[in-house]
Amino acid sequence: MIVHIVAGGPKDLLPDLTTYKSQENIKWIAVDRGAIYLQEQGITPNEAIGDFDSMSQEEFARLKISGLTIEQFKAEKDETDMELAINLAYRLNPESIRIFGATGGRLDHLMANISLLYKALEWGRDIPITIIDKQNIAFMKKPGSYTLEQLPQMKYISFIPISKEVEGLTLKGFKYPLENRHIFFGSTLCISNELILNHGTYSFSSGILLVIRSRDK
Repeated sequence: MIVHIVAGGPKDLLPDLTTYKSQENIKWIAVDRGAIYLQEQGITPNEAIGDFDSMSQEEFARLKISGLTIEQFKAEKDETDMELAINLAYRLNPESIRIFGATGGRLDHLMANISLLYKALEWGRDIPITIIDKQNIAFMKKPGSYTLEQLPQMKYISFIPISKEVEGLTLKGFKYPLENRHIFFGSTLCISNELILNHGTYSFSSGILLVIRSRDK
């Protein structure tokens, strides 16, 4: 099972969610206004969660009478709506989690959502989490060796150190290869690389990397 979480970020950054609708064994979790986005694309979420403060009273009333399972929280809470949704997704024990509607708009929301990827790694979870919008795919990795397939629609690949340093970074099959390099938090050395083969590999021995696959508009 794969869990899709749809949050209430700017609608123009959402990909066409119906392309994911046909996949088997998908559970949809709506975060706040994400429930409206899903319904607009003809998708009924399995559950909606959050404080729903981004909806008008009329919108929330229509949501309640739709028969959707809703888990409502007070606005004054220790977790963000997205964190509550990720916790709910973990309880379903999925193979992976994809997050939509988590980028654009308020920068503090974006940074909080990126930080949740880091927190998931720190929790020791083995369930991969990916943030997806029209222009980007983002995920974090612990040390190891990984393969990336070429995605023509996402030409650019960036490797951003999230920890104080990332040691032993090696890139093979890329336009700008690296061999056993140490990069530090704040480094822009590995921004906007590209694959030159059908696939490439990246590996590192310590630290945490944020990997972003992107395209221009």
